[in-house]
Amino acid sequence: MQKARSRFHVQAKRRGLVRSIQIVHRILEIGPFGNPTIRGNNVSYFDVHGTDELRARAVEHQHDPEAVPHVDFVSPNGDLLVVNGSFDNVFSAHCLEHQPDLISHINQVNELLVPGGRYYLVLPDKRYCFDHFFAVSNVGDVLQAHRERRTLHTLSSVIEGLVLKTHNRKKLHWLGFHGRPSWKLENIGKIKQTLNLFESANVGYIDVHAWQFIPASFLALMSQLHDLGMTALRPVQVCATPFGRREFTATLQKDQN
Repeated sequence: MQKARSRFHVQAKRRGLVRSIQIVHRILEIGPFGNPTIRGNNVSYFDVHGTDELRARAVEHQHDPEAVPHVDFVSPNGDLLVVNGSFDNVFSAHCLEHQPDLISHINQVNELLVPGGRYYLVLPDKRYCFDHFFAVSNVGDVLQAHRERRTLHTLSSVIEGLVLKTHNRKKLHWLGFHGRPSWKLENIGKIKQTLNLFESANVGYIDVHAWQFIPASFLALMSQLHDLGMTALRPVQVCATPFGRREFTATLQKDQN
């Protein structure tokens, strides 16, 4: 069987990827927020917020609340075990990198897919966003998180995500202007504030990136996890990040048996 490669493809952009998904099949979109990528009669939605809360958040951010879909399945901690039924395809955009336990999330998606079903992903390329100066995540990091059964982000991820990041202007990153490595800045006050937030008994989940990818590293990571038997989802396509963009696309497929 030919292995997936990181390459340019018509599906490298989000629009092209969505066009390749057969809407006639049953689809679950994870994290549509106020603007789902996929719409149709066969599409169900999962989010950490319910419909009314998402509409309120849309108004707060001056977005159209009428664009918010009806959310079929809600879990404040992102647990997909609340989802009923099976799906031919699952889709998420800028979701996977937020999962404290990446393997657990992938395996929950696997349980929802029919044999041969696909998980379509849109992921940030860490080189062209605020994660630029952070190292790509490796299989050891991912296995450690799964061993610890993480449901919350580590202090390291929270400090990086809230304090030690750089700018998020993709065009400047493509031009080679990445800002100053944030560890060179005077951030002691912000670090102390974030440390206090993290240690507060009243704070649960803090939403930051747990993982950083580029197309080649994501392809290697998912291939390793599949070959290790940690997941039945294997990469069948990982597209190179299109010029001037911040995100890349990937497709994982469930084994037939």
